[in-house]
Amino acid sequence: MSDDPADLRLTLETLRALGPLDTTAMVAATAHLDALTKPPGSLGRLESLAVQLAGITGEPRPTFQRRAIVVAAADHGVVDQGVSAYPPDVTSQMVTNFLVGGAAISVLARTVGASVIVVDAGVATAIPTAEGAAKARLIAAPIRAGTSDMSVGPAMSRGEALRAIALGLDVADGVVHDGVDLLGVGEMGIGNTTAASAVTAAMTGLPAERVTGRGTGIDDASYRHKIDIVTRAIERNRPGPADPIGVLATVGGFEVGVLVGLMLGAAASRVPVVLDGFITGAAALIAAGLAPGIEGRFVAAHRSVEPGHAVVLERLGLRPLLELDLRLGEATGAALAMSLVDAAVAVRDGMATFDAAGVSGPALDAKRVEEVR
Repeated sequence: MSDDPADLRLTLETLRALGPLDTTAMVAATAHLDALTKPPGSLGRLESLAVQLAGITGEPRPTFQRRAIVVAAADHGVVDQGVSAYPPDVTSQMVTNFLVGGAAISVLARTVGASVIVVDAGVATAIPTAEGAAKARLIAAPIRAGTSDMSVGPAMSRGEALRAIALGLDVADGVVHDGVDLLGVGEMGIGNTTAASAVTAAMTGLPAERVTGRGTGIDDASYRHKIDIVTRAIERNRPGPADPIGVLATVGGFEVGVLVGLMLGAAASRVPVVLDGFITGAAALIAAGLAPGIEGRFVAAHRSVEPGHAVVLERLGLRPLLELDLRLGEATGAALAMSLVDAAVAVRDGMATFDAAGVSGPALDAKRVEEVR
């Protein structure tokens, strides 16, 4: 794994060269959808999803034969402040659960034919040995055994933040090389909603109470304490949106950095990135800070019950496909959204056109095509 900032600079240059979404592909996709036996736009978000996927890939009718879900895992020193209902050992235990195929994401990934890759970016305790054949691939490349307590100082050094992003870039390169054409991203890490809240507050300038939720389900007193800890971390470290790497280093997490690298690397290869919930959204804020405009290459799977997630989606200008009151993480929402990608592709390719079906179509609406342009 390289931790050379040159890797990041090269990726950002590639993204700048890509520019906005491919409007030629989007216009062609819109024209094809409008030729199908239905009123134009009557399948709503399925149609807009098909058009967005065309713009991301540069192909009017892309197909997604191989998909992967990457779950980045790491621990957070801030759990020492009592911000979570669960002990930090749960992170390593859940990694084992991913590997044996017993987690929610394991089940949902199977329903959409996605492989699962788990990245140990900084799990603090030893990962228990898995019995039997592994159902998921493990990439063990920890930056170190969890971040430092962000409420008393920076969560990590700037060099460690760059290493976490570089790890994500390496994983993205690997999945693209393996032929993955649709990537879902998720995370695991006790205490990471606290980090995501701090990242969101730093990147948006909003107060901690506006973006902090209950995470794993803490009580009222613990919730007020969590807000105080996020506020303390922001006041002590003074991160700001002009320095996204600084935000990651001071109040982020190793898994958040990996997610940033995954998003940047996949987007640079024109692979659509399906975001999960609040933590992946916070990582997307950092990615967008580094590469403005990249957010158009993300598909927002859902809006979670975490209040900060709604803020993130609004700032990124992303409209979620689902709203199911999810708050688990692990990329569970991303897996569910992949089924909608399948539905959008099936409708696009399976429906008859007006001409083929001998059905009279509507008058050509040039306005719709112009809107895509």
